[in-house]
Amino acid sequence: MLSKYLNIVADYIIKIRNRHNISQQNFILFLSFIIAIFGGFASIILKNTVHFTADFLSTRFPSDQYNYLYLGFPIIGIILTIIFINRFVKDKINHGISRVLWAISRNNSDLKPHHTYSSMVASTLTVGFGGSVGLEAPIVLTGSAIGSNIGQLFKMNPQVKTLLIACGSSAAMAAIFKSPIAAIVFAIEVLMIDLTMSSLLPLLIASITGTTISYLFLGKSVMFNFALKDTFTVSNLPLFILLGVFAGFISVYFTRTTIYIEGVFKKIKRRGLKIAIGGISLGVLIFFFPLLYGEGYENINYILSGKPFEIMHNSFFYEYSDSAIMVIIFLVLVLFFKVIAMAITNGSGGIGGIFAPSLLMGSLSGFLAYVVLTNTTSLELSSGVFVLAGMAGVMAGVMHSPLTAIFLIAEISGGYQLFIPLMITSAFSYLTVLPFERHSIYSKNLAARGELVTHHKDKTALQQIEINNLLETNFLAVDKDATLRELVKVIAASKRNIFPVLSKNKDFIGIVYLDDIRDIIFKPELYDSINVKELMYMPKYVVYEHENNHDVVKKFNEGGDYNLPVVDENNKYLGFISRANFFTNYREIVEELSQD
Repeated sequence: MLSKYLNIVADYIIKIRNRHNISQQNFILFLSFIIAIFGGFASIILKNTVHFTADFLSTRFPSDQYNYLYLGFPIIGIILTIIFINRFVKDKINHGISRVLWAISRNNSDLKPHHTYSSMVASTLTVGFGGSVGLEAPIVLTGSAIGSNIGQLFKMNPQVKTLLIACGSSAAMAAIFKSPIAAIVFAIEVLMIDLTMSSLLPLLIASITGTTISYLFLGKSVMFNFALKDTFTVSNLPLFILLGVFAGFISVYFTRTTIYIEGVFKKIKRRGLKIAIGGISLGVLIFFFPLLYGEGYENINYILSGKPFEIMHNSFFYEYSDSAIMVIIFLVLVLFFKVIAMAITNGSGGIGGIFAPSLLMGSLSGFLAYVVLTNTTSLELSSGVFVLAGMAGVMAGVMHSPLTAIFLIAEISGGYQLFIPLMITSAFSYLTVLPFERHSIYSKNLAARGELVTHHKDKTALQQIEINNLLETNFLAVDKDATLRELVKVIAASKRNIFPVLSKNKDFIGIVYLDDIRDIIFKPELYDSINVKELMYMPKYVVYEHENNHDVVKKFNEGGDYNLPVVDENNKYLGFISRANFFTNYREIVEELSQD
């Protein structure tokens, strides 16, 4: 019913556009503004709903009972999330940003309508009840889905839908962080949007609109209260280089541990067992380390506002907060367990992102470096500068987005004077991570399958080629036990010179090439004495239906064939793909991507 009314509205808007002869570029600017309004309000609704849920739960019980409540709340949130997904959504909605990247790479930038709300509801249940994840990935997926579905509504091509996805994500991120510049840079660095004049204006409009909506409804205050007391000095430069390297290794640990733990949970097929293991493990971790509860942004504010030991509140370590050794041990343990808690939350069925966990781990990394340095040297350092630089470093390393990290931390803290330490830490973190992880946590699995869109137009064009769309199926197949007489009849009825040979079960087992048998097809005396299986041969290369297109190119180049057979994963024959069609399609996509 809703889609019917949306189509009526879309048709009316299209009529107005045609009546006033509005250009495509101006229409996209209009759509970017509309998308930003919806994306901005979605961010505000999500943020307020989660905070209301968390406050509602926490104010109903005495503070001395919190630790025991931490044992139960997370598993309740995970159960409610799973019920919502299975009963109402009936689709996968985890790994929001990876899902957006996949849609851009492999699905013509189409995201399903339910993504405009499903991840918001699910993440509210997960994070509101204490799941150790963030809200940013769900809200980026929501904003992206709003952009994609509006693009689909107005029947835009994939290139425009990709831009509208970027507008939606930028608006949502700008609204939740009040960071318009970082939101645009995020779309370029993480979503791999090409920055051209035609894409810059819609992104600017979306980002500014999202930020303005956030200012109107949430006020102008920054997310983290930080007052710069000491300016950056060149003599401290080596310290921030070391912090960057340290943040890089923390990022590698973050990425690999997340992927490993989520992989372990994927192998658990019994849903109840998965929930029990995840929920109980998460509850126990939060019981001993309460700062693992929820997003954790308040803990970053404690550190930045000069009350760092509040992060140890309600934990065993709180009474030892005056001991530097115990503080260091506490920080090391939290750094170790935070990523585990996050991965358990998502792996057991919760919905949330890695933004908040990476920022929390970055702040703890920076504070740990500060505590170690101030207790082992006579240097006078600013804890806040180290905390913010650590946040930028871990974010840059985990997400492979140093520019986003620099601008985001500067914008959400008001620490614009800290660009130099932020840049140094982010750069060295990123350089440290690269030898170990060539792709970000979002894109690693996509890159392994050859499905990742990048700024490299040639590679992107290859990834966007759909083998199924290029299949030629007018090749007449023959049975391997057919006689030469039967083969000659097939040849007479065919306009092609290649004949796929199939088994009784329709498995592909070889081909007969007309040029190879031309000398015997005119010898009738051989028609009943020779079978097809004596004439066929297995080609050097066969293409699989969902094969990496880079491998297809390699097969064409190495084999020298003009046509290659295509089979599915069960070796069932599907058709042939020709070199000419494959590379013609490739050139067409490159030209389309190159259009400004």
